[in-house]
Order: sequence, then structure tokens, then C-alpha cells
Amino acid sequence: MRKLIKNGQVLNDKWKVLTLGVNESAQNIKLPVGSLIVPLSVWNLRRRELFHREYEHGCQLGVWLEANENPQKIENDIDDLSVIAIRFDKFSDGNSYFTPRLLRERYGYKGELRAIGDVPHDKFVYLQRIGFDAIELSASRQVGGALLSLFEGSFTHSENKLLAA
Repeated sequence: MRKLIKNGQVLNDKWKVLTLGVNESAQNIKLPVGSLIVPLSVWNLRRRELFHREYEHGCQLGVWLEANENPQKIENDIDDLSVIAIRFDKFSDGNSYFTPRLLRERYGYKGELRAIGDVPHDKFVYLQRIGFDAIELSASRQVGGALLSLFEGSFTHSENKLLAA
């Protein structure tokens, strides 16, 4: 099970993050049961079906955006989403850092903002400051090191030296 850092705690992630495989499309991918975060392409094509699942079965909904996808595309649905995730990759150009501000300030999003994908380890504190509530830990990332990087940002320079010793 994937892990997240949320409110300074490491938690098991109850959400399923849907990704499209090589031979899958937004139209034909099977939607698993449970709380689900879907890519924008799936949201755009299957919005009505996803809303039906939410209201009929109580499955919470979320959408994830690539760094280059404009949050304006979900503006009309923001109040119906429990989670909006921004996917980081190692080649992110900075849009991943700008989108949370847009969602919070321009569109008034109050739900959970989550960083997923190749989230830079050294940016955890900054991500919290710009509006992210939760950060997904990749399977290869060690939980202890991720938490340490998060908490180091709240210490002074001299306290960080003591932690490193």
C-alpha cells in the first residue's frame, strides 16, 4: 500500500490513483471500486459516470493534473472533488508549484491538495507552504528520510547541524 505524509504523519493511502497503461485509454479503462483519483483525461470523458459512482456508492472522487495542465479545466467541478493531486515528474518546469496557488486563491478550492509522482524530497517543506496538504511517498523513498526532510525545514540552521551529526 502506498504511503503519504499528511499533517506530519505517515499514513496508508486509502485512495487509488488511476493511471493509463500502454493499451488503455480514458474511454476504456476499468474504474476500480473505492475512492479514486483519476487523470484529467478520464475526468473529461467520464465525468457523468464518476459522479454517478460517487452519489450511488459513496466513492469519493479526485482528479490529478499533470504539471502542464490548467486547473481551469476543472473549475466548475472543484466543489465536488475531495482531492486534487498535482503530478510531479523529474522534468517539471515549475507549473507544479504554481497550480496550488491558483486552486486555492483563484478557484477557492478548500479540499485536499496532494503532490504525487516524482515529488522532490528536498521540497517537502516548501510544498506545504504553498498549499499542499499531503505528499505521496514513492515506493523507493524511505519514510524516515522523508519525514526528516519535512521537519528539518522547521529547525534553525544550528539545529539542523545537530540533527545531521
